[in-house]
Amino acid sequence: MSNITFRLAWRNLWRRKRRTWLTVGAMVFSNIILVFLISMQLGMYAMMIENTLRAQTGHLQVQAPGYKDDLKMRQVVPDVIDLAAKLRSEIGSDEIAARASAFALVSSEERSYGLQISGVEPEFETRVSSLPGLVTEGRFLEDAMAEEIVIGSVLARNLRTGLGDELTIIGSGRDGSFAAAVVTVVGVFESGMPDMDRGFAEVPLGFFQDTFYMEGAGHSVVVMAPTLIQVGALGGRVESLLPAGEGLVVHNWDVLLPGLKQAIQADFVSAWFMYGILIILVAFSVLNTQLMSVLERTKEFGITMSLGVTPGRLGRLVLLESGLMGSLGLLLGIVFGGALVAWLGHTGFTYPGLEEMAGQFNLPGRIYPQFSAIGLLMGPMIVLLASVTASIYPAVRLHWLEPVAAMRAAE
Repeated sequence: MSNITFRLAWRNLWRRKRRTWLTVGAMVFSNIILVFLISMQLGMYAMMIENTLRAQTGHLQVQAPGYKDDLKMRQVVPDVIDLAAKLRSEIGSDEIAARASAFALVSSEERSYGLQISGVEPEFETRVSSLPGLVTEGRFLEDAMAEEIVIGSVLARNLRTGLGDELTIIGSGRDGSFAAAVVTVVGVFESGMPDMDRGFAEVPLGFFQDTFYMEGAGHSVVVMAPTLIQVGALGGRVESLLPAGEGLVVHNWDVLLPGLKQAIQADFVSAWFMYGILIILVAFSVLNTQLMSVLERTKEFGITMSLGVTPGRLGRLVLLESGLMGSLGLLLGIVFGGALVAWLGHTGFTYPGLEEMAGQFNLPGRIYPQFSAIGLLMGPMIVLLASVTASIYPAVRLHWLEPVAAMRAAE
C-alpha cells in the first residue's frame, strides 16, 4: 500500500479518539490477560514436569533395549555404577545417578505386601530425585552397602511397621534364582501420591546388587538436564558417550511418561476454549467500531468512488485501519503484559492455601510465569488476526455501495 493510504488510515482512526481508544483498550486488556495466563500456564507446566520427573523418572534415562516396556530383570545396563561415574565426569554434572529395580514381596512380623524396590546411589540420588526430601520420619539412605530401606507412609501403615523394625524381602534374582534379605527401616517418606506411598521402596544400590545377583549391573542411569530446552542436546551427548557394542538406548522424559505430555497438551487445548471467548469478544468490538466508521463515512466513500476510487482500495483502507489498531493493541499489550510476567517471574505468584497444598507434595509454594516468546506473542498475534478478520465484513460492504445512493443516503 502507498504512503498516502497509510496516512489516511492513521488519520481516520483518530477522527473518533474516544471510540478508537476504547477499542484499543479492549485489545490491550485482552492481550495483557492472554500474556499473563499463557505465561502462567507454561510456568505451571514447567513446574509440573520438573517435579514429576524429579519424583522418579528424570529428564533422560539410559536403559537396555526393551526394558521400558517389559521391565524384566535380565534387561540390564552392565557396570551401571561405572557408567554413571563416566557420564558425570564427561558431562561435568552431578545430577546423574545409577539405579536398579525389582518387584518383590516384603514382609513384616504381621503382614506381607508386594512392591517395587529400587536400588539407588545414596550420594547422588538426592540430586536427581525429590524423594529424599519427602522423608518425614527417620532419614534417607546413607551407606551404599547398608542393609536398610526407606518405605512409603501407606506401606508402613499397611505393614504395621516403623523406624528400626526389620522387614524381609523375597524375590527373584537376575539369573532367576531365589533372592532374600532382611533390612531395617531407616526412613518413611510421604510423596502425596498414594500409589507410590503404598508400593514403592528404596534400598542402597550396592546392597540391591548383592541381594538380586546383579553382578554389577543395573537397569537405568538417570540424567537431569539444567533446563527442559537442553534435554534434546544433552540426550545426544549422553548417547555419544555410551559404550559401543552394548546396544544401550537413551529415552527422553516424554517417551518414559507419554501420559504426562498428553495431559499437558489436553489441558492447553481446553484452556484455549476460554481464551477463544475473550478473543471473540474483542473481535466483535472491532467489528462494531469499523462498521460504525464505515456507516459514518458513507457519503465520503460515495464521493471518492464517484471520483474513480475502487471499492477494493477503500476496503483495503478499512482493513489497514483495523490492522493499525490491532498492532497498537499488540504492542501495548506485549509491553504491559511482558512487564507483569517479568515481575511475577521474579517474585512469584501465589494465592491463599497454595503454599500449604504444595508443601504436601514437596512443591514450591509459588508459581513463576515463564517469560518466553510463545507466551508473549501467541495471544496478541491471534487477537490481531481476529481483529483484521472481523473487519472483512465492513470492508466487503463497500463493494455493494452505489456512489449516488451513498451520497443521497448521507444527506
